[in-house]
Amino acid sequence: MKYALALVAALLLNAAANLLMKVGMKSVAASGGVLKDGALAAVAAVATSSPLVIGLVCFMLNAAFYMYALQSKALKISIAYPIMVGGGYALIALVARYHPALGERLTWGQALGVGLVLVGIVLIAAQSDAAAA
Repeated sequence: MKYALALVAALLLNAAANLLMKVGMKSVAASGGVLKDGALAAVAAVATSSPLVIGLVCFMLNAAFYMYALQSKALKISIAYPIMVGGGYALIALVARYHPALGERLTWGQALGVGLVLVGIVLIAAQSDAAAA
């Protein structure tokens, strides 16, 4: 159970990191782009953007939780990775659609695709004995 919770935490942190990166990069792009003034200025731009810094911390924590989950003998990578990535994809698509700072479009076809990804994750996880991990 603790490994499954760590995997869910990794999924949520990965999605949060990606969403924060997108929000943070919108302001960087508006000022001319991350590499407009060279590599040193790019580092400064990232370091002074709260969403980007928090996003990087989320990526770091994602890696830590994911590695913790992977140490489970029962949780196979062929199960863990689709759950983390596919679940993250679905979460990102939904948040990006409804978050006011992102406001991305989600067509019926895309929504169907997200649903199919979720069905695929359920089928993969249901066929594994790792669900009891």
